[in-house]
Amino acid sequence: MSHIPQIDYDTASDEIRAAHDEEVRVRGRMTNMKRTLLHSPVAHRIYAEWFTLREELRPALDDREIWFLSHSISEAMHSPIAMGFFRRAFANAGIDFHTVSPTEDEQRLIAFGRAIVADSNAVPEEIWTGLKARYDAKAQVDLVAFCGIMVATALFNNVVDVDFDKELEPFVD
Repeated sequence: MSHIPQIDYDTASDEIRAAHDEEVRVRGRMTNMKRTLLHSPVAHRIYAEWFTLREELRPALDDREIWFLSHSISEAMHSPIAMGFFRRAFANAGIDFHTVSPTEDEQRLIAFGRAIVADSNAVPEEIWTGLKARYDAKAQVDLVAFCGIMVATALFNNVVDVDFDKELEPFVD
């Protein structure tokens, strides 16, 4: 059970209800993590910057690459909610996560995500070499910042023990 309850929309402040309504308008749904974060609209807004950085990365990384990267971080962080979220993304695209073979670029991003979680002070040089050959400096900055928010997302879910979203249950082993 979550250490912090989700907001109660009916008793929430106008500011929290407005942030909730905007999230639903923009993204079409409200996860349990977001319902918990909304106790602080500022925290919610900061975590939602994941989507902003995702859009900044879109010219350089396609959806599959983002999903593999994000899943690798989620898995390394032992975050079942985040893993389920990205496995559902694969499924919604008609891709079986358990049988899909990552491309070379996707494998590099998976290795990068795992390395960041394992020891952010020691990302192997061969991973950086591959990233530098593939992405310009702006994309590299956005990539590292994106990974930081992904780590923070998994960390928040884990530390708070956010209630598992029912719709993600089929996507976690």
